[in-house]
Amino acid sequence: MHGRIFQLNCSGGGVPKLPVREARLSATGLDCDKQTHTRFHGGVERALCLYAVERIRELQAEGHPISAGSTGENVTLENLDWARLELGSRLKIGDEVVIEIASYTVPCKQIRESFVGGNFKRIDQKLRPGWARLYARVLQMGVLRVNQRVELINDAENAGSGA
Repeated sequence: MHGRIFQLNCSGGGVPKLPVREARLSATGLDCDKQTHTRFHGGVERALCLYAVERIRELQAEGHPISAGSTGENVTLENLDWARLELGSRLKIGDEVVIEIASYTVPCKQIRESFVGGNFKRIDQKLRPGWARLYARVLQMGVLRVNQRVELINDAENAGSGA
């Protein structure tokens, strides 16, 4: 299974995160991105926040004013089977970057402007499995660019087997 980077998003802290064409990825995230609340965001276990443009489009169809980057994701992905991405799934991005899904994000009130009635819990994994954004840790650093190929290189059930 493969897709691509639809959009990369950075900010000086908070949301919305705004589009950039490329960014260097270190163990703690994109070099152009900062987090305001580091107790809940960023660090090696939450280096990247990922979301699917298909989910964003579905939410827009429900009437939500969400857009790529408005809920704080750093990497908006396209053409991946979002339902197959689970904790432990590994993705190869471009020729050098490898990341591993570490956790589901917990939505907070900072993203309420992206939802009708401020209903930011619309993308809570516990309430709506499969709709959450994902946090990833970086296994191999490098440069990310819009339109780079993104490939699932293992299924979560094989994570830890060296796949």
